Amino acid sequence: MTLRAQAYDAFTRHVLERRIVAGQFVTQRDLATLVGFPLGAIREMIPRLEAEGLVRALAQRGLQIIGAEPRLIHDAFSLRDLIEREALQHYVQTASDAAIAQQVAALEEVETAVRTSADAPAKLARAQAVDWGFHDALIDSMGNALISNLHRVNAIRIRIIMYDRVTLTPESVALALREHRPILMAIQARDAPAALDALGRHLASARRRALGLDAKPPPLHHTLHRGDRVAD
Repeated sequence: MTLRAQAYDAFTRHVLERRIVAGQFVTQRDLATLVGFPLGAIREMIPRLEAEGLVRALAQRGLQIIGAEPRLIHDAFSLRDLIEREALQHYVQTASDAAIAQQVAALEEVETAVRTSADAPAKLARAQAVDWGFHDALIDSMGNALISNLHRVNAIRIRIIMYDRVTLTPESVALALREHRPILMAIQARDAPAALDALGRHLASARRRALGLDAKPPPLHHTLHRGDRVAD
């Protein structure tokens, strides 16, 4: 892997770990210091970051990490909806029973952890990783490197947006997990229309949260049952 590619990977890790945040201004030297790569590698990766819409170069101010503007939210979530719906139909048809059972077990594990250890940051991080991992698994099941890369870049955009607009709390994580359950139950039943309906509800809810339009999440003590759905 080239230094430029390693620098890019380091940059995206810093974004996902919230060491670099939406709207932040940085210079090339700042980035070199932050991600620990030579200035030359940073300069070489910047055109890729600009092409992917992750940063914008502003005269006299340096590089700005993308902000959570309404237009970006609309575009990123529209792309997500388009890609994930196609991937979900493929996953329903092709995923093995073992792979689906693994996703269900991971969901149940983190649901329990969030309810019983709500104040543990590591448990919230694990729950969030399961959330993201499920969506990544849908896309990667298609075996299309171009689509997977498109999803990966868009997922970075969406995570920057969500970090900026939504505070990570036990309640917000519990809500996202609750929305996953009907999707997974429909996948287990190999019921593509029901899975698509549940996914649509989940993505619409995430979009509303990103726009600051969603109602307060349900209390954490709410019991999560199979087949639970979130009201519009």
